Amino acid sequence: MAASMLFSTFAMAGATSPAGHTWKTIDDETGDAKSYVQIVEVNNRLYGTVVKLLQDPSARCEKCEGDKKDKPIQGMVVLWGLKKDGEEWSGGKILDPKKGKIYRAKMWIEDGDLMVRGYLGPFFRTQTWKLVK
Repeated sequence: MAASMLFSTFAMAGATSPAGHTWKTIDDETGDAKSYVQIVEVNNRLYGTVVKLLQDPSARCEKCEGDKKDKPIQGMVVLWGLKKDGEEWSGGKILDPKKGKIYRAKMWIEDGDLMVRGYLGPFFRTQTWKLVK
C-alpha cells in the first residue's frame, strides 16, 4: 500500500502544462531519443527551443528554408505560437529539422507525457515527449 501511495504521489507531480519544462523528444519512426526541448510561455503562446541534441550536437538544419537554413539545430526554436484550447494547445507550428518541413501543431498531456502532433493537410504524425526531471 505504501508503494502504491508513493507511485500515486510521483504520478501527480507530473506537468499539467508543457510550459516551464524540458521534454525529451522521441522519434516516432525509430523510437530513439533525439533532443531536449525547453518550452516556455510568452504572451499566452508556447514556444519550444532545442536545448540539447542527443545524437549529433553539431547538426545543422540543412533542409530548412529561409533564416533557419544551415543554422545549428541546438538553440533553434522549433515550436511556436500554440495557445491553450481546453485541455490542448493548438494553433501553432512545429518544425522537423531533419526534413526541413513545418507542420501545424497540437499538443496535450497524457499520463504525464507530452503528446505532440504535427499536421500536413489531413495527414499527421504524433510523437510522445518525456518530461526531463
